[in-house]
Amino acid sequence: MNMPLRKTLTIGPVTLDNAVILAPMSGVTDMPTRRLVKRMGVGMVVSEMIASQAMIRQNRQTMQMAQHTPDEFPMAVQLAGCEPLVMAEAAKLNEDLGAAIIDINMGCPVKKVAVKGEAGSALMKDEVLAGKLMEAAVRAVKVPVTLKMRMGWDHTRLNAPNLARIAQESGIQMVTVHGRTRNQMYTGSADWAFIGEVKRAVTIPVVGNGDILCIDDAIRMLELSGADGVMIGRGTYGRPWLPGQVAHFLATGERRPDPALAEQFEIIKEHYEAMLLHYGADTGVRIARKHVAWYSKGLPGSAEFRAEVNRMADAEGVRRAIINFYTPLLERMAA
Repeated sequence: MNMPLRKTLTIGPVTLDNAVILAPMSGVTDMPTRRLVKRMGVGMVVSEMIASQAMIRQNRQTMQMAQHTPDEFPMAVQLAGCEPLVMAEAAKLNEDLGAAIIDINMGCPVKKVAVKGEAGSALMKDEVLAGKLMEAAVRAVKVPVTLKMRMGWDHTRLNAPNLARIAQESGIQMVTVHGRTRNQMYTGSADWAFIGEVKRAVTIPVVGNGDILCIDDAIRMLELSGADGVMIGRGTYGRPWLPGQVAHFLATGERRPDPALAEQFEIIKEHYEAMLLHYGADTGVRIARKHVAWYSKGLPGSAEFRAEVNRMADAEGVRRAIINFYTPLLERMAA
């Protein structure tokens, strides 16, 4: 490995245990998932993206998304919006609720947010408004404010380095860059080398994101970009232990193996029960289905298992299906 090990990451006055962050993912990084990934060794977790307007209205679902527990600390809340005063108010509300860091979303590419809502990655097209938004949030709170963005709106406007400079001047204390443009959505490959252009443009920490699916991806991204840390998103689907594995390697140079299947079985059961407790049985089952599918991917008979679970609506039925799927696999391994 040509790069130095990254043992910690400092964001203003907050020092993380390691330089790996769980990415904010809508419909995924809820409290049960964040708590699990944090326990398995990630340096920081980030909430699902929360609309700042809904936050200040204290919408019930939004308030549930913003909930967190002491064992997630330090936890960041990610806010989306395009009105400086509203963003400032939402940031202050989350600081009062105990968020250690406020993260501003300028990277979400989905049409509802970036086109209809003129927020997310659309803000990269208006650097003046982006600067006002960041300044308002920074002035409103005492905790660090960070920024997540993409390379630019499209390949004709790769303005992430300039927006990072504006962010630094606005008081932002860390920038995360997803190595794609908005128009790429999630297609193609993340451009890790471009993240290096952002790193060279500022003195605040820069974190690289996009296509980190294993330890070697993290290593390569850091080598190409010189970034200060790693943010992992879709690579955690069904593998909540991956960020901890990356963090362990970056701190020690040692590769920690995946948990044995028996331990994975215990993890999925714990995760499932936590989702039922957090959401209630009906909503919990619906949200848990995708996680159950991700955990089982690649195991014998997993396609049939996923199809079965996706047809189920009652919590006890899914619980039995999980046990009935994993138990024979474990018995065959033990034989």
